[in-house]
Amino acid sequence: MPLRRTLTIDGPLDLRLTLRPLRHGGGDPTVRLAPRAACRATRTPAGSATLSIAVRPPEVEVEAWGPGASWCLDRVDGLLGLHDDPDAFRPADAVVRDLHRRARGLRIGRSGAVTESIVPAILEQKVTSEEAHRAYRMLVWAHGEPAPGPLELRLPPPPGLLATLPYHAFHRFGVERRRADTIRRACSYAHRLEEAAGLPANEARRRLLALPGVGPWTAAVVAGAAFGDPDAVIVGDLHLPRLVSWTLAGEPEGDDARMIELLEPYAGQRARVVRLVVARGSRPPAHHPRRRMRSIAAI
Repeated sequence: MPLRRTLTIDGPLDLRLTLRPLRHGGGDPTVRLAPRAACRATRTPAGSATLSIAVRPPEVEVEAWGPGASWCLDRVDGLLGLHDDPDAFRPADAVVRDLHRRARGLRIGRSGAVTESIVPAILEQKVTSEEAHRAYRMLVWAHGEPAPGPLELRLPPPPGLLATLPYHAFHRFGVERRRADTIRRACSYAHRLEEAAGLPANEARRRLLALPGVGPWTAAVVAGAAFGDPDAVIVGDLHLPRLVSWTLAGEPEGDDARMIELLEPYAGQRARVVRLVVARGSRPPAHHPRRRMRSIAAI
């Protein structure tokens, strides 16, 4: 039988927008998302767990299975961003104000699961989203296991296992040695990475950046998903600068410097603005050919 918890919410909650950083492609077998329903498989210090979440305003009903069920239920308010008050964000700019109005159900949540965030983030380094999502999906099916409960999810692979795999074991997932070694190294320090979830934001970020192969892009991705940092701006991304420049300034081209300039008025909440921009779904005119998927033999 599952454990249950009911929480009261004081405003809209869109699970798809809020938990989006935890899903790595539409075929991610560890999570399923909809605006008012979601389920997620995870590993906790107490053991594996599966969460099922249903929004029925003014309440959220949560069920959990597995040895880590109680651990997850104790922290589900953080996962759902219930500590986050979207109404406290009051943008002066009309464009951002409209984005915020349209996506008031977006909250900045924190999973606290650092290693589960860093593995797919490393897979996304310098490749297309399609490549990275395919690699993560294959990795989960090969080295995860069925999650507790009746929802037919799979658990992310255990860090201890990934740390011991030889680098060439990742080749069948389309992952070359550089990213494979970074994943193996990160998983070998999983206990230190998990400690970062309880550190102040700057110190947590420094701990991530101390890991060879992890740069500002990867650290920001993890900070947004695992730490719930509303200011963790992702720099070095192929698409985000153009998307932000187009949405906020009507400029079809943009680089990291221009993106940071446009986000400066929202210091402290810059990642929230980027999340709102992405949620809008508007894209600038395409001027560049789509990046092709590559064989790892060419990397």
